[in-house]
Amino acid sequence: MSLNTDRKIRNRIAVLRAEWNLSQKQLAEELGVSRQTIHSLEKNKYNPSLKLAFEISLFFGVALQEVFQYEEEEA
Repeated sequence: MSLNTDRKIRNRIAVLRAEWNLSQKQLAEELGVSRQTIHSLEKNKYNPSLKLAFEISLFFGVALQEVFQYEEEEA
């Protein structure tokens, strides 16, 4: 099986954060990371470690797939 290199991990962190009325700084403090990490995640400039991805989904109380999606790259 070959990997499709035209895919990218996208996330809904900004949406979930807005629903919870949290700033990037507040979420970062809850997760023990920097605000810049949250910013980079939301802008899809950085993919989290598996541990951080699980911590984010557990914090929001949703399944990992509700936070992160593996999608086709936009042209």
